[in-house]
Amino acid sequence: MFTGIITGVGRIAALHDLGSSLDHGKRLTIEAPPGYLDDVGLGDSIALNGACMTVTSLDLPQRQFTIDISAESLARTTGLAQTGYRINLEKALRAHDRLGGHIVSGHVDGVGKVTRFAQVGESWELCVEAPPGLGKYLAYKGSITVNGVSLTVNSVQDHAHGCEFSINLIPHTVQNTALGQLGAGSPVNLEIDTVARYVERMLSAGQPHLKESA
Repeated sequence: MFTGIITGVGRIAALHDLGSSLDHGKRLTIEAPPGYLDDVGLGDSIALNGACMTVTSLDLPQRQFTIDISAESLARTTGLAQTGYRINLEKALRAHDRLGGHIVSGHVDGVGKVTRFAQVGESWELCVEAPPGLGKYLAYKGSITVNGVSLTVNSVQDHAHGCEFSINLIPHTVQNTALGQLGAGSPVNLEIDTVARYVERMLSAGQPHLKESA
């Protein structure tokens, strides 16, 4: 589990194919900030741009770790197959940590597209078009995870091609995450609020019919 509060910005230093066909995934070598890996061990979970991955090797002197990502995960996420690309990092939540954002599973629900990213006053407005199936989970002042960052929805507008939502980013968020490299047309990983997921399931399931006792 995660909170959507980014703890470091890394860089994809290298990519290696795990096989010769499209059914094979890739091994990513990630360069982390100084000291970031001091409390990380093999098998630990780290979210990369919102996608939960497992640490498979560590090179502390080089500040690097590797993860293996399947072809399926590559097909359902974005930003994890480009050497030199800056990515948001978050270590898995510990039981005594503060829940600064919201409950995040690290499972990407869909890939959205940035429609606008512009400075407005001292802040930045980020507008994203979500896939049609995710629109029902978005609500004014609700939570959404964009490339692993826990954010608050400022507006929601449904249209024929899906749903567009806007977010206000304060300068601290732009400076301390990899969101600042986005622009119109950039794809982004989206994870909906876990609470919204359960509410939708309960409403769609309806009320159970109780059998009378014999």
